[in-house]
Amino acid sequence: MPPGELFIGLISGTSVDAVDCALCDFSRCDSPLLASHCEPIPAGLRNRLLAHSSPQTTTLSALGSMDVELGELFARAAMQLLGRSPHDRKAIRAIGSHGQTLYHSPDSPFPFTLQIADPNVIAARTGITTIADFRRMDMALGGQGAPLAPLFHQSIFRSPDRHRAILNLGGIANLTFLPKDPEQPVVGLDTGPASGLMDAWILRHRQKRFDKGGQWALSGSVHSALLQRLLADPYFNRPTPKSTGREYFSLQWLDHQLQQSGLTLLPAEDVQATLLEFSARTVVDGFLLTTAPPEQLVVCGGGIYNDALLRRIRTLAPQTEVFSSAELGIPPDWVEAMTFAWLAWRRVCGSTVDCTRLTGARQPALLGGLYEAPLDRSDSEG
Repeated sequence: MPPGELFIGLISGTSVDAVDCALCDFSRCDSPLLASHCEPIPAGLRNRLLAHSSPQTTTLSALGSMDVELGELFARAAMQLLGRSPHDRKAIRAIGSHGQTLYHSPDSPFPFTLQIADPNVIAARTGITTIADFRRMDMALGGQGAPLAPLFHQSIFRSPDRHRAILNLGGIANLTFLPKDPEQPVVGLDTGPASGLMDAWILRHRQKRFDKGGQWALSGSVHSALLQRLLADPYFNRPTPKSTGREYFSLQWLDHQLQQSGLTLLPAEDVQATLLEFSARTVVDGFLLTTAPPEQLVVCGGGIYNDALLRRIRTLAPQTEVFSSAELGIPPDWVEAMTFAWLAWRRVCGSTVDCTRLTGARQPALLGGLYEAPLDRSDSEG
């Protein structure tokens, strides 16, 4: 890659609250992050995205229109990001856009994953070549399509003298295990819900988007019978590789657990307290899937601001040092967006990525489809 060649990463995560944008220079020896921006998703669009994330509620018309509308939003977000930096669009080699996952079904008879935010629109509006659809080639090769972030984590967070794990606390929690020995394999998985169920539960009962600092959860008590029922879900006994999402660990899933347990009248704050404990337990239980338990746990993602959740993880893993990715020079809010800038860089360089141990894909592959920007007439006429 020529020195100074820049890439933009865009993603809206499972919380469906904003488009995270990162401008990166991967030729830098220190942190590659040059600028960042968070573009909120308007409430009306967010509500429609959530409402149409179920096969029972969506329509082809809704899917098509939201694909384009979200593409417009992603394009605006990228241009807002550039407005916060000294660089113009001609300095950007490519945009890597994850899009917004509406549905992830790696275990169906015909496995598929669906991300929207039309990359044609992004390329046309920004004038920047866009790379998108990173997951489906992996699935075509027998993989789960996720997680992909461990590839980036390995490149930037690995320690030569500590067994380290990277924990992304989004709507779903993702763990990456990075052994200090570079010859040992990297392990990555989705451990289960992080903030997703807690956010949905507090929105239903208190009309708030999230439980700030976990304070509402702290006002309740953990219900042990409900916790054991949640932990008994078959997902947690499945071997790796495995991935999941909001379409599985949904409010409907939680309602079913409450009904089957005869606990529909449990105080809402006790359910929230139990959900926080559930998230912490499943994260730490994920440590059992590696032969070298992490000495350090590096946390990123929006859930890092849930102080109660982090305290509980520290309590359950007393031998592990838990700290923010910021202490390693990477702000926790932008790790996921940086991942897709990095994947775009790999795609432009023609470099395959090896997900065989992470997702179960049969072989390494180039990930991402390339959408060339339309010819700039001013450039051609000049």
